[in-house]
Amino acid sequence: MRQVVLDTETTGLEVESGHRVIEVGCVEIVDRKLTRRHFHYYINPERDIDDGAQEVHGISREFLMDKPLFRDIVDSFLEFVKGAELVIHNAGFDIAFLDAELKMANPKLGKMTDYCSVVDSLEVARSKHPGQRNNLDALCSRYGVDNTQRDLHGALLDAEILADVYLLMTGGQVALVLGESEDQSSSSGNETRRLSADRPRLRVIRATMDEIVRHEDKLDKIEKASGGNCVWRKRETDS
Repeated sequence: MRQVVLDTETTGLEVESGHRVIEVGCVEIVDRKLTRRHFHYYINPERDIDDGAQEVHGISREFLMDKPLFRDIVDSFLEFVKGAELVIHNAGFDIAFLDAELKMANPKLGKMTDYCSVVDSLEVARSKHPGQRNNLDALCSRYGVDNTQRDLHGALLDAEILADVYLLMTGGQVALVLGESEDQSSSSGNETRRLSADRPRLRVIRATMDEIVRHEDKLDKIEKASGGNCVWRKRETDS
């Protein structure tokens, strides 16, 4: 199984307002092993960047002026992700932006789901840890993943961090050490450890679309009954 963990940075939050992708970062996983292959580009958006967005990722319009346009890198990007399962945190956001970029580059290119399937790691986290914060920083803390270099958001760095988090989150007990010698694997396993990149493939069970829809419908009812005080949604938006 080939998976590509993907993240983007953008000029703003609303794709409907014409905001664009300015960075895309991808990390490859094959049979639940990090291959160290990656895809990374900064992209000239041909427009200004919102102040709020720049405070998050630290990427300026001036820095991007000499970078390629999305249409210049679209073929190599699609070649990298084609046939893979994309793993994206809050996938709807990134996919909407990438679909818009494909349309602007060439309407005949279609949508991202024409090239690969998509799993939303945020939905996976919500299913495993209901009622808790499940942003990337919170998950790093929960699974013992080092994110000390994450002062600012960056697409490639965040994709690398998410790859570690996702493999741990979908790999069962994080204390279990896999792919080591018999003597090492017989230890008590009482401490949390990061799993080796060479660990064997484990089964990944994702929520079905019907389960996700029913989950969101339940939260809508709680939100209405509580007068907008659904604690599960408040925790998700809590930074």
